[in-house]
Amino acid sequence: MKNTPMLSAVLDLGTNTFHLLIVEHKPDGHWHVLLKNKIYVRLAEEGIQRIGAAPYARGLNALRQFRAQLDEAGVLQENIRAFGTAALRTAENAPDFLKEAWEMARIRPESITGDREAALIYKGVRQAVPFPDHRVLIMDIGGGSVEFIIADRERVYWQQSFPIGVSVLFRAFHHSDPIAGEEIGQLHQFLEKTLGALWQALEQYPSSSLIGASGTFDVIDIFLLDPATKPELYGHLSPEDFEPLRDMLTSSTLAERRAMPQLPDERVEMVVVAMVLIQHVLDKANIRDIYTSVYAMKEGMLAEIRSEK
Repeated sequence: MKNTPMLSAVLDLGTNTFHLLIVEHKPDGHWHVLLKNKIYVRLAEEGIQRIGAAPYARGLNALRQFRAQLDEAGVLQENIRAFGTAALRTAENAPDFLKEAWEMARIRPESITGDREAALIYKGVRQAVPFPDHRVLIMDIGGGSVEFIIADRERVYWQQSFPIGVSVLFRAFHHSDPIAGEEIGQLHQFLEKTLGALWQALEQYPSSSLIGASGTFDVIDIFLLDPATKPELYGHLSPEDFEPLRDMLTSSTLAERRAMPQLPDERVEMVVVAMVLIQHVLDKANIRDIYTSVYAMKEGMLAEIRSEK
């Protein structure tokens, strides 16, 4: 390791998007990013209980592309970590997919629990965001699940993964174009009931700051924060800053969102239910300020790899 570059790769195989991150570890404990790639596979296109034939094929094809990039970069097999999240722990044919991933691409994903996912998210976020001097609520919105962590810089007080990712919410609640007020109301009622454990935890551990990691929080960054002035690894804004963006996106049609140059293609359909979800949490938790984190689960994986070397 002292004489040759130490390369590591982490693969985050999410319900909507597969991510690849290849880095070179530095002697000072930091890393240098060599390659980042993401492929929108949408494993839950036909539901999260079973991966349909088309998304199944898209997922395997994405892993073939990642394998080629891993080989080109020269990452040793033992330095590759691949974690599968909600769809790959829920779908009845997920074991078949994981088996084929090894047979076809020599990538052996580990299907991780929601608690493990939350722990990795915390480790990633902690490296990017300067935590305030009080507890924070960390929120990571995925396609199949949403992770919540109540923590400060020193410890985690509570964490839980809920199977209410944007693919799930979109299929259940967003049927009109634009989304109907009745659908938004039904979604709020669903969240109020489904996130009961979170509301209880917030009573015990009040947290006035929200840290949002990845997914829809990247959209907030794009629309609301100036890359020329914001810090490299995080953003900071108020709930009042968020509200006009929420209103604009939730009142828009699919065609209008597709015409928005700032909005990534993979967010166009599901960003509306994500906006409703974020607003519900902001209101219920009495959030006073919002941080957005560039780092999430992948960087949490890297932190673990670094600590093992």
